[in-house]
Amino acid sequence: MLLAQCDVKAKFMRGFSDKTRLQILELIKDEEKTVSQIVDQIKGNQSNISQHLACLKGCGIIVSRQEGKFIYYSLRNDQIGHLLNVMNDVFNQVENEVAACEKNDELDCCSKV
Repeated sequence: MLLAQCDVKAKFMRGFSDKTRLQILELIKDEEKTVSQIVDQIKGNQSNISQHLACLKGCGIIVSRQEGKFIYYSLRNDQIGHLLNVMNDVFNQVENEVAACEKNDELDCCSKV
């Protein structure tokens, strides 16, 4: 049972493990946004952003709602926003170590341990 829970938790955390997805989450942390707004602010392409939004939604991190022809994306709940804030606080404490870690340049650095 514990292994299965860890597998699901790891899958959930992969939602946070991509630069573009983190940018999206930071953008919608305080205010819902449409795909067009996200694309404009990130300077990405709509297809790529839509794939990341689908990943985040599939992981249960974000939700969407439709209003007319627009789809708005927001964090699932306040706890996700709190988790992002906690991650930012922890990151600020370890930023220098992370930047200096040579293994961080590898795509899957921790899986080889």
